[in-house]
Amino acid sequence: MNLVETSKAIQQGNISLGIELGSTRIKAVLITDDFKTIASGSYVWENKFENGIWTYSLDEVWKGIQHCYTQIAADVKAKFHCTILKISSIGVSAMMHGYLAFSENGSLLTPFRTWRNNITEQAANKLTKLFNFNIPERWSIAHLYQAILNNEPHVNDIRYITTLAGYVHWKLSGEKVLGIGDASGVFPIDETTGDYRNDFLEKFETLENVTQYQWKIKDILPKVLKAGEHAGTLTEDGARLLDKNGHLQSGSLMAPPEGDAGTGMVCTNSIRERKGNVSVGTSAFSMIVLDKPLNKVYRDIDIVTTPTGSPVAMVHINNCSSDINAWAQIFKEFAERLGIDLKADRLFETLLFASTKADPDAGGLVNYSYLSGENITKMPAGRPLFVREPNSRFTLANFVLTQLYAAFAPLKIGMDILKHEEKINMDVLIAQGGLFKTPVIGQQVLANALNIPITVMSTAGEGGAWGMAVLAVYAKYAKKYPCLEDFLDTEVFTNLESITLSPEPEGVAGYEQFIEKYQDGLPIEETAIKCL
Repeated sequence: MNLVETSKAIQQGNISLGIELGSTRIKAVLITDDFKTIASGSYVWENKFENGIWTYSLDEVWKGIQHCYTQIAADVKAKFHCTILKISSIGVSAMMHGYLAFSENGSLLTPFRTWRNNITEQAANKLTKLFNFNIPERWSIAHLYQAILNNEPHVNDIRYITTLAGYVHWKLSGEKVLGIGDASGVFPIDETTGDYRNDFLEKFETLENVTQYQWKIKDILPKVLKAGEHAGTLTEDGARLLDKNGHLQSGSLMAPPEGDAGTGMVCTNSIRERKGNVSVGTSAFSMIVLDKPLNKVYRDIDIVTTPTGSPVAMVHINNCSSDINAWAQIFKEFAERLGIDLKADRLFETLLFASTKADPDAGGLVNYSYLSGENITKMPAGRPLFVREPNSRFTLANFVLTQLYAAFAPLKIGMDILKHEEKINMDVLIAQGGLFKTPVIGQQVLANALNIPITVMSTAGEGGAWGMAVLAVYAKYAKKYPCLEDFLDTEVFTNLESITLSPEPEGVAGYEQFIEKYQDGLPIEETAIKCL
């Protein structure tokens, strides 16, 4: 669309809004029906470690969302000389999993417990054994059952539990629903019914320490919806929560709220069988759409779903880019002491390109980028740790490459299970995330680490908020395109621009040397957790 056509679309309300609440940034994207971004807004936030819990304030949730919307409204006014009055469809996405529990009157019963917490090991192990189905520590049902095992007083008052995306959607629309992808991180999904597994619900309800409560598990979980299904409309109260200036009208169609894994699959067009993607940020995860069930239960492989309900093997790691960001800040501070003001893009570009001069094995250096606990390596807490031997080749290039290698290490360990145990061989994985804003470097390291070609698409840089906006558009046209996969192929990704990098033999061999030393050194990390 040209400027006049876009302005007309805005005035007619033929626009869609996607909101995603990520680990370090809340972002909102406004798009037209041809999926072009009109305006965007963002808000930087960070989780807090309070009383042994990684959490975010719900007040800051709304502060961040309103900040993003205000940015969008101002940008539209400046560019197109009109005020946003109507939005045809809206979708909300957020960090998957975690635990938000509410009482009968809608009061939050305990601070939001995010995916980052490693406090539910006992519950996760018991439920995995009960169901013979992997229940990760960060899943909502693990948090609920751990609260039961801990005899936490709030449990008796629970009338609704949901995820962060489900919470925001509820407040905007009044509907207690969840997209099936996000719901699959609340409680296991039955692929045939597109709903929670009834046999598991019944097993949970009959547990001795569960029967004492007034509520039934079926009654306190959000309703499950697939992509394209209507999930309510924006209420008057919801419109005021979004637009504090009061211009936005109610009535927008609401798409099913999804998790960031689902929107990552959408914005990389990776929801068909045997396709896969990798999302890289504060945490990281790979998503492989399965064409057959796995042969056995793995504690390091989660079974979740696409936004349409197809089963996905997910390798999720709690720590990825946080340690890289922390070290980059140190270099930024040093540059400032020299009177040099380095912008973020230049800073990361300079550091990452330094790694091109590194030794393939990163000089024997080792890093553990654990700001929080890491399930795959069985670490209950985080102690970021850099280790080197006296004869290691300690150069800037090797140091930076070590940070990149470490960011992908737990993901590599999990992916090797799928490759070696399940014989799942991917032709290519599509990657997205801020680490790939600097061309080639992170992409090549990931290809070498996983020994799989990695594609980065131009649309992947738009992020999950754009992917959620696409799902919001799809909610309007699902009757015409009952298959989301076809909709993405024929309407969204018609002019695909991408770059694919294949593994380099020397880099693959170097990474294998690194990962062997990394795994040998894990007892050092364990000792750091015990001693510090």
